Amino acid sequence: MADDNTTITLIGSRLAQEGLTFTFMGETPECDKCNLKSTCMNLEKGRIYEITNVRNTTVHDCAIHDSGVITVDVVVAPVTSSMDSRKAVEGSKIRYEFPSCDEVECDMYDVCHPKGVKKGDKCTIAQVIGNMDEECILGYSLKKVELAIQR
Repeated sequence: MADDNTTITLIGSRLAQEGLTFTFMGETPECDKCNLKSTCMNLEKGRIYEITNVRNTTVHDCAIHDSGVITVDVVVAPVTSSMDSRKAVEGSKIRYEFPSCDEVECDMYDVCHPKGVKKGDKCTIAQVIGNMDEECILGYSLKKVELAIQR
């Protein structure tokens, strides 16, 4: 049975595997004419999702996926990010804020500015993973955390 954080959607049958994560990129022009559009396009563009259950093997025709689509349950996948060490407390509920840093050449930039999370998202710090792999070039004291994004 699906919990409150689960969404039922359709995905290409070749991709339908429990544990698969994907970034929802939104619709294409071919989606406009499809009568299953409301089921496929019920995810939020730019979010990373994880398939938690493949519901059945009924394959529906799709103009995008050559092998059709099938029904799956998905949840918003956890996101690994950096966080100020003083705020990195497991179980804490936060509103996500990106650090004030535009050092795009920094090796840690992608962890400090992760995909799949948006400014102001309600999150729970699911796990404090530990120290960052490198020191911040701006001198911030950072920890690596796993964020559970709340819906």
